[in-house]
Amino acid sequence: MSGFVSHYTNRLDAKGRVSIPAPFRQALARDGFEGLYCFPSLHQNAVDAGGHQLIEEIEKRLNGLSTLTADHDALSTALFGASETLKIDGDGRVMLSEMIRDHACISDHVTFVGQGYKFQLWEPERFKAHRAEAMKLAMQAISRSTGEVQ
Repeated sequence: MSGFVSHYTNRLDAKGRVSIPAPFRQALARDGFEGLYCFPSLHQNAVDAGGHQLIEEIEKRLNGLSTLTADHDALSTALFGASETLKIDGDGRVMLSEMIRDHACISDHVTFVGQGYKFQLWEPERFKAHRAEAMKLAMQAISRSTGEVQ
C-alpha cells in the first residue's frame, strides 16, 4: 500500500513543531507534494492532512457540484478556503498553526492517523475515544454488508 496506514503519537517541541512519522513522510514523498496540505475535518475535531491524492479527492467532490452554487461555494470554502499548506523542515517536522491546534484541541502531543489517501491529526485522548466508536461502527457496517446479525 502506498498511502497512509497505522497511527503514531508524537510530542510537540517547545516551538510547537512536531515530527511527521517517517512512513507518512515517505508516502508524501511518493505523492510528490511539497509540504503538507491541511484543513479542519468536516466530521471530527481533527485535522485532515495529505498531499496531491487528498487534493484530487477534494477536486473530484467539487467537480460533482455545479459551480456558482451555495453548495459548491460552501464546500470549496471549507476545504480550500480554510486550508493551510505547512512546510516540512529538513528534520521532517512541521509547525502546527493555531488553527490546527485549536480545531483538534492539540496541546503537547499529536496522534497521526492513517486513512489511506489522507491522514488525520488528533489530540491523543480524543483519538482513543474516536477509535473505540469507529470500531463499533465498522463492525456494524460489516455485519450489514454481509447480512450477519449481531
